Amino acid sequence: MLFENQHPHNKAIMIAVLGKPNVGKSSFINHLLGFDLTIVSSKPQTTRNQFHCAFTIDRTEVVLVDTPGVHSTPQELNKRMNGQAQLGAEGVDLNFVLLDLTTDVVAEFRDFLKNFDAPLERTWLIFTKADLINKEMPGFAPLLVKLQDLCPAIERHFVISSKDGHNIHELTGAIQDAAKSSPHLYPGGDASNMNERFFATEYIREQAFRLLKEELPYEVAVVIDEYKDVKQKDGEISESHISASILVNRPSQRAIVVGRGGSVIKEIGVTARKKIEAMTGGKVHLNLHVKVSPKWMSNNYVLDEIGLPRTQKSARVWRKK
Repeated sequence: MLFENQHPHNKAIMIAVLGKPNVGKSSFINHLLGFDLTIVSSKPQTTRNQFHCAFTIDRTEVVLVDTPGVHSTPQELNKRMNGQAQLGAEGVDLNFVLLDLTTDVVAEFRDFLKNFDAPLERTWLIFTKADLINKEMPGFAPLLVKLQDLCPAIERHFVISSKDGHNIHELTGAIQDAAKSSPHLYPGGDASNMNERFFATEYIREQAFRLLKEELPYEVAVVIDEYKDVKQKDGEISESHISASILVNRPSQRAIVVGRGGSVIKEIGVTARKKIEAMTGGKVHLNLHVKVSPKWMSNNYVLDEIGLPRTQKSARVWRKK
């Protein structure tokens, strides 16, 4: 039965967007959405949490579940990120597994399946970065046979580019055809199941990834200390006051994030604030601090705080904050 006040011809589909790190999941999702919701970086393992990204095509609601890149790792942070990918695939209608055409896709897919550690059901392969290769792809049919042998659940494949839009219309048409009659989960026009507090941390972390070099971005986390909305008499939010902490592992990393005379953290704050204001539609006062939290990537309390719940493979040792 459709929800009250929804059109009887509404359709919906939920799709998990899966793949190894840096295959272009976030760029792909943002291209389909038509705006930058999920954060993008050239550095691996940018996405850490699974969450919904929703948009509509005519009367079809498409809910994409953005997930972290699946990879092999002994570290607690990464175990939980893999767990988020597996959680994102639970109960969906389709799985999109993205494969980077500039790599050995058979080896990449084999490695993904090994580390995903969960059965895949209805699966479409989405070959990304077509703008960087020969789109004619000679010998593509034998490649598909090899991939099908690795995963019999594969139903279809698409060669796309999130940069120039190659084959995106064909893909969205196929998504509409695969959707079934259903009420919309986000009839009010919301784009995600996550709140503005979550995206504020994401946008701060995105700017830190953009500015910081080498391995440091991977060792950075962001937690919100305070998020307060100031409302006018009519109940509308006039401005937001946000205080957030950027966590690093070592004092030497704190100095890098702060920068000479506070230059780096100031630029992180300025650019992140603009993106948060674009999201909220109001003025934002953003106050950033850098805190040293040794070994936060294996600290269960911190990992819980940034929204990464324990998995079956998680360590059982709990440390104080």
